[in-house]
This record gives sequence, structure tokens and C-alpha cells, in this order.
Amino acid sequence: MMKKNNKIAIFEGQKIRRIWDKKQEKWYFSVSDVIAALTNSVDPVAYWRKLKERLLKEGGNETVTKCHGLKMKAPDGKMRLTDTADTRVLLRLIQSIPSPGAEPFKLWLARVGYERIEEINNPEKALNRSRDYWQKMGRSQKWIQQRMMGQETRNKLTDYWKDHRVKEQSEYAILTNIIHQEWSEVTIKQHKQLKSLKTENLRDHMSEAELIFTALAELSTRQIAESEKAEGLEENKPPAQKGGRIAKNARKELEIKTGKKVVTSENYKLPKNEKKRIGS
Repeated sequence: MMKKNNKIAIFEGQKIRRIWDKKQEKWYFSVSDVIAALTNSVDPVAYWRKLKERLLKEGGNETVTKCHGLKMKAPDGKMRLTDTADTRVLLRLIQSIPSPGAEPFKLWLARVGYERIEEINNPEKALNRSRDYWQKMGRSQKWIQQRMMGQETRNKLTDYWKDHRVKEQSEYAILTNIIHQEWSEVTIKQHKQLKSLKTENLRDHMSEAELIFTALAELSTRQIAESEKAEGLEENKPPAQKGGRIAKNARKELEIKTGKKVVTSENYKLPKNEKKRIGS
């Protein structure tokens, strides 16, 4: 089975969904997203459907058959089957799409593919790239440090789940939501709605306090799960609730002392012209 990491890349302000295939060590990109970026089509899925038909009618064209259907998160938040292609196949497809952005996209495609290989060989590059991105987005050094420390805490928790029969993605999401709802008293979906977020990563838009309490909840959850030797989804639900409750009690105490709410509507969203500048 293909082990995948879902990521979003940005080309001139346009989001390109992609999945990393660990076994083959290459990216698979959403074809419709690429078409949207190159053509500004109002319906890139229909554009791709017609392009497929034309390419197949030409006869002997293997490009279409080398596109793989993989599940990716759609705008509605659901995982839907999406036509994807690796770098080599995309470069062939681009030749069939009249667009002034074709050449810049080829250079971008080569760059994002190479960056992932670099990160595998030297994980520090991935950390530095994330740090640089957050700095460009206007985050403080203190926020960046907390974000990275929180991610390390998160990784240790998911490592525990992985080693104790919790299935990736779907079951991770269930436990994560239990933890989050317990400490914050809102679901992840409600928290994103509060911050006016759609496909954005919630943690990238959390305040320093929100990051700290998220990390405390996940740290507590892991240590409780370890002490109880929790195995599988059902046994890990009580530790998730207990871990989240520890952070909730601390949050409430802080709110009483300061008179300020920890969970807020504040976010770090930028105007579209700024997003384009940073992503290009």
C-alpha cells in the first residue's frame, strides 16, 4: 500500500494539492489543480475531462493512462478520488495545455520536487524552510518556536498511536478531535469556523496560547496512554479525554486570572496579493 503525506503547494497564489509516495519517493499532483493554475478555467475538472478525451482520440497517448486516481481533500473538506500525476507525466500534459505560465510552472515543478528529496536526506532543511515561511508570514520568533515545539509533541503522540494499533488518518482524526474538543470546548471544525478558515491548517493560525494548550493536551494524552498501555482506537479514547481535560483545567484557570479567552477568532490570514507574493 502506498504510504502518503498530503500537502499543499503554492504556485503564483494557486493551491496545488499533492501527495508524497514514500515507496517511490516522488510527488503526485492534482491534475485539475495544475490546470486551474495554468488556464484560470472556471471549471478545471471539465477542462481536464475534455483534454483527456482529446488525448485519447489522438491514439497511442500513454499520458492519460499514467494518471492515478488518489484520494485528496476537496474544498468541502471531504476526501475525494482525484486524478493525479507525477512530475514526468505532468510535464507531458503541460505540452498539451496552451498557457503563458507553462515555463514558469515547469521550473516551479522541478523546484518543489527537489525540495522534498532534500528534506528526506536532511530533515533540518524542512525545518528551516518552515521557519522561513512563517517568518515571511509575519510570525514572531516566540510563536515559531512554540509552533515547532508543538509539532514535536504532536509527532511523539502520533508515533505512539502508530505503534499501538491506531490506524492513520481516520482514527488519528477521531482522537485528535476528542483531545481538541476536551481542552478547548469546541470541535476542530468549530474552531476553524471561528477563525474563518476553510482548507488552511488550524495550527498555523493559532495564537501562542492556543498552541501551548494544544501541546499540553497532546503531551498529557501520550503520557496517560503510555501509563495505561492503551492499544487501538477505543482504548486510546479515554486517555485523549483525560489529556484534554488536564489542558482544559489549566486553560480555565488562566482565563480566570487574566480575564481573557484563550480560544479566539484571531488568525494570520493575508490578503490575496500578499499570498501570491509569498507563494511565488
